[in-house]
Amino acid sequence: MSTSLYASLAAVSLWFIIVTVVVQSVVAATVKARQPGAVPGKMPENLSHDSFVFRAQRTFMNSLENTPLMLATGLLALVLQIDGMWTGVLLAVYAVARILHMALYYGIATERNPSPRSYFFLIGLLANIVLLGVIGVEVLN
Repeated sequence: MSTSLYASLAAVSLWFIIVTVVVQSVVAATVKARQPGAVPGKMPENLSHDSFVFRAQRTFMNSLENTPLMLATGLLALVLQIDGMWTGVLLAVYAVARILHMALYYGIATERNPSPRSYFFLIGLLANIVLLGVIGVEVLN
């Protein structure tokens, strides 16, 4: 794959990551607002994984907790012109892992730990750590 194709893969992956978080935001806000007696900014305390409202909110919050780190890592890699293959592939791995994490969180109501979604969370985290390592090696050389 050429350098420009890897750069395109990185850009498309960043786009998918951002779109995924926007979709999660809209889903979480919509399903919560449709609940009887919904109060803006407040989740009912009695909700747990058996509630799609809870799972949609937790999926969105999990992305808010994790995605900024990968966006910063990916943008740093692009600004520093780090190896395009690593940057493109690892951003794509993260994007796919977050989409699968979301799908599993939406679809499976479980209190079990680890749950199936946990594996995709870890794949995304590892992609971020590896890309940080690639950046570190390049910067320190």
